[in-house]
Amino acid sequence: MIVGTAGHIDHGKTALVRALTGIDTDRLKEEKARGISIELGYAYQPIDPHDPDGVRIGFVDMPGHERFIATMLAGASGIEFGLLVVAADDGVMPQTREHLQILQLLGMRDGVIVISKCDLVDAGRREEVGNEIAKLVAPTFLADAARFEVSTVTGVGIDALRAHLFAAAQAAHQKEIGNTRTDAKATDNLPHCGAVEHFRLAVDRSFSIDGRGTVVTGTVHAGRLSVGSSVRILPSASGGAMAVARLRGMHALQRPVDTCHRGERVSLNLVGLQKSDIVRGDWVVAEAVAHRVERPAVALSLLAHARALQHWSSVHVHVGAAHTTAHVALLEADRLAPGASMLAELVLDVPLHLCHGDRIILRDASAQHTIGGAVVRDVFSPMRGKRSARRLALLRAEAEPDAARALQALLAIETHGLDLTQFAANRNLDRAVLPALLADTDAVSFNTPDAMIACARAHWQKLRETVLSTLATLHLREPDDAGVERERLRRQSLPTLAAPLFTQLLQGLLDEQLVQVTQQLFIALPSHRVSLNDAEQAQWQQLSHLLAQTPLQPPRVRPLAATLQVSEEVVRATLAKAARLGLCTRVAHDHFYSRAAVDQLASHVRALCDEYGEATVAPFRDRIGTGRKLAVEILEFFDRAGFTRRIQDRHLMRQGAMWHG
Repeated sequence: MIVGTAGHIDHGKTALVRALTGIDTDRLKEEKARGISIELGYAYQPIDPHDPDGVRIGFVDMPGHERFIATMLAGASGIEFGLLVVAADDGVMPQTREHLQILQLLGMRDGVIVISKCDLVDAGRREEVGNEIAKLVAPTFLADAARFEVSTVTGVGIDALRAHLFAAAQAAHQKEIGNTRTDAKATDNLPHCGAVEHFRLAVDRSFSIDGRGTVVTGTVHAGRLSVGSSVRILPSASGGAMAVARLRGMHALQRPVDTCHRGERVSLNLVGLQKSDIVRGDWVVAEAVAHRVERPAVALSLLAHARALQHWSSVHVHVGAAHTTAHVALLEADRLAPGASMLAELVLDVPLHLCHGDRIILRDASAQHTIGGAVVRDVFSPMRGKRSARRLALLRAEAEPDAARALQALLAIETHGLDLTQFAANRNLDRAVLPALLADTDAVSFNTPDAMIACARAHWQKLRETVLSTLATLHLREPDDAGVERERLRRQSLPTLAAPLFTQLLQGLLDEQLVQVTQQLFIALPSHRVSLNDAEQAQWQQLSHLLAQTPLQPPRVRPLAATLQVSEEVVRATLAKAARLGLCTRVAHDHFYSRAAVDQLASHVRALCDEYGEATVAPFRDRIGTGRKLAVEILEFFDRAGFTRRIQDRHLMRQGAMWHG
């Protein structure tokens, strides 16, 4: 169990830790000279002195001076148990209040209250301070906490406090064992063994040891890590770059171990980087969760004594052991009243590593006062629609801490499918748990080249029905068209649906023979039939004969109309319909070629590319025996069709299998 001291400067926090453990956590010369804590201090103690390898308590002694609040926040991010210290002679002071607010905003649930320096005051004063403290902690997690009156000079109350902490550590240890067994049971049916969460550690100290190299310390926020594993170092400073390191060895609560897990305070001996490569505020994480974000969506709460917060206000952000500045983009209004809460985005000046559920402390623009806190809801914010009703509903659904229930809620809202890869990364979940989570939902799922997608079956069916309805409408509107191009069908039916999802949806309709492919290009309903009527068929017979007489340089619409002695509009309409049916091909405006002629032209282009690596206008013109203008039009047609691609004056083979002539 990790215990963090909190309280005003000179209220005896360091002396209390020394009395409990025998360890002086003030290690700096300046701390000794000034008699105050400046940096984080650490002490460890086994609860059974005869079993040094048994359950241990770790103490993080945090400075109480208001100038070192950032250091206090770096230490507070990883503690599990708060020890609020109030000196009997001073009583509740400004940093007492702020430290308690910070512990409350960080979601602390367990702790104890210590009235220190009791040897300096009488019983009446101790009672007065006790009443003051009771009023202070009433709305907080310490409302029902045990209270101890102690003196590090006389030793009064120290043994009772130590016994209470030992009992709390033992209870926390038993709870951890129970959680470990539950996690193991939950992962029994997964494709591979391992923790549900990936490893994450917030670095609060880094240093070098001769002969061992770089060592970092911090509290494990999630997951497990074993010696020999590879990890990623995510910087918290502007311009920092991600690094890769290997874990040579580690200590947990000052004991060498092979594996560490959530809640333990550890030191990691990392191979592959220098001390300067990693600093306080950086994160050590598993590769699968190595992301940094600039605009996390959060649930923001403002303290009752803070000033109202305006949209785009500047704030200082503290998360883990990192600190940066940001702007607050309010999502539900343009102003947040004191004591109120609202969904918001934090536009960070420096990208930080964050995951769902991470607790953030906000201080004002001058960094003088703590004004509130935030809980991360989503680290993958969209570029648009941030204030839309759908987006806000998704963020509210993300408030559910249980991943399975959150997934069900999100699938109910997200009509166009949910990116499960992002869902897992946001919540720091091993992707192997996704099938188990989906098993409790009525959803369809599939893999795209970049992600795993799921969609509630009811929503998926509505998407399918929309495509079929749109296709039927287009057939009525354009009865002479053989079908609809795939991309046009997507734009007409589901323009906001991602292309990979539309491909999956369409493939399902094809597999079930609810739609069909015509002429290798178009999508149509099986019932849709297009054909030339008797008059059009007779005219096509004449036109096809005329096109075949000079296949590589057929006449355009005007001379064809003159030959047949009909209007250009009639000829143009018949040829266009024949082209939609695949009987001929429109190569340029009013210039139609037979299918055999197009195959022959394609063979000439392929021959030039095989011989020279490219087709250009002059050689192509000479091969087909036409003028330059027509040769240019034909090559441009092949570019548009995707058979070739143009780079300056060169036409390079792109999809050679399109024509086999």
